[in-house]
Amino acid sequence: MIQLALAGGHAAPLRVLAIGAHSDDIEIGCGGTLLHLIQQGSVAEISWVVLTGAGDRAAEARASADMFLDGVAQRRVIVKDFPDGFLPYSGAEVKGFFEQLKQEISPDVVFTHQRSDLHQDHRLVCELTWNTYRDHLVLEYEVPKYDGDLGSPNVFVPLSDEIRRTKIEALLRHFPSQTSKRWFQEELFAGLLRLRGMECNSPSAHAEAFYCRKAVLA
Repeated sequence: MIQLALAGGHAAPLRVLAIGAHSDDIEIGCGGTLLHLIQQGSVAEISWVVLTGAGDRAAEARASADMFLDGVAQRRVIVKDFPDGFLPYSGAEVKGFFEQLKQEISPDVVFTHQRSDLHQDHRLVCELTWNTYRDHLVLEYEVPKYDGDLGSPNVFVPLSDEIRRTKIEALLRHFPSQTSKRWFQEELFAGLLRLRGMECNSPSAHAEAFYCRKAVLA
């Protein structure tokens, strides 16, 4: 399979924006890819944005971001307190926040939720990402859940076994508020990484997957 490099060689290090509706979404959807890019030295700066977080959930989000972004000198972590599950009903305020982001953050690549996600918060975040960053590479990540909305992604990032283990261990360690949920389990996270690894013939047998709606080949 032909491989396309997101960064590397003579390319300048990336300015990355990762957006999640909830405090564990970025880690689940693209945490391994971010660790991979950081390990490669392909990142100049990362902005990590979580839209819903209060109390323990906000603390979990910040602690997890600190771990994932360890070693990144230029980093920004933003945790907002919009109500979980109600983002579409707070649409004007959320849209205003995205307009503020556009003024403050100019990324090379944006990681966000995928547009067919059945969670209402996730869908709105994806919609506003595209409304805000119209001339950027946007990679939409997937979050497994009860809704059963996993689809057929078209971009894959193979992950080393070390990164796979780091990602899963960090999820289980940093989000104790979620471990009572039956789906928030090591087996599920590992299983999805294995499935996507099989689909892209990953040398390590594991990968994260994304939806790319628009890309320009140099």
